[in-house]
Amino acid sequence: MCRNRALVATVLAGLLTAAPAFAADAATSVEAVRAAPAKASPQQRAEARRLDPLARAAFWGSEFELDPGDAEAGAGLAQALRALGRNDDAAQAVDRALIAHPDDTALLLELARAHIARGQGFYAIAPARKAAALAPRDWRPQTLLGVAYEQAERDDEAEAAHRQALALAPNEATPLANYAMHLAAKGDLAGAETQLRRAAALPSAGIQVRQNLALVLGLEGRLPEAEKLARADLPPEQVANNLAYLRAAIGQAGANRSWDALKAGGGQ
Repeated sequence: MCRNRALVATVLAGLLTAAPAFAADAATSVEAVRAAPAKASPQQRAEARRLDPLARAAFWGSEFELDPGDAEAGAGLAQALRALGRNDDAAQAVDRALIAHPDDTALLLELARAHIARGQGFYAIAPARKAAALAPRDWRPQTLLGVAYEQAERDDEAEAAHRQALALAPNEATPLANYAMHLAAKGDLAGAETQLRRAAALPSAGIQVRQNLALVLGLEGRLPEAEKLARADLPPEQVANNLAYLRAAIGQAGANRSWDALKAGGGQ
């Protein structure tokens, strides 16, 4: 390999002496061969978003290593890592991407989500506030702020943020579901059920909204209804685990968000 490289260098040196213009073209070709692989096309990126979390993490991780200034790759990697439960890694990936794009709303939202997912809502407040300032008509920073303030035990600010999110997006499932879980955490299970039923009826409702409703119904002592809802979306072993949690939780004061896999969590 070393002799081959020496030969290439010798040939290029001769070309530089004999024909400078041709030698420049040859040198450019050599550099092109040595260049890093090209980034994925928009079509490839669109296809990657449909992959499972592990494959997404591998794809976006490769893209992000190619270009640490790629905001889309940084956000995609963080989202995939969060889906794998690697919340600390997700926060670190977004922090790296924000160096090049400190005012990117998508990255700021991902950083807030990562901190919330790791149970450190206090650190989600600053990026969520900044995202809210950059996009004042976007409900997502406000619903994330609501959850972040809850984790930071700042209930009045949490209530205000949740209400602002609802005012901005009254027909979106996620802010309704997050506000419902805020009410449940305060012990207002009836109010939480009302909000979750509204959320579950919306086209944007997903499995987390329905399972949060199952959680609240179970905490109200309505286990058959909760079980029916849970079985519609979850495998039997997970239903059994969730029902065991509910049976243990019934009779305790208030409700909490420890049924982690079923939180809405400002996921949008």
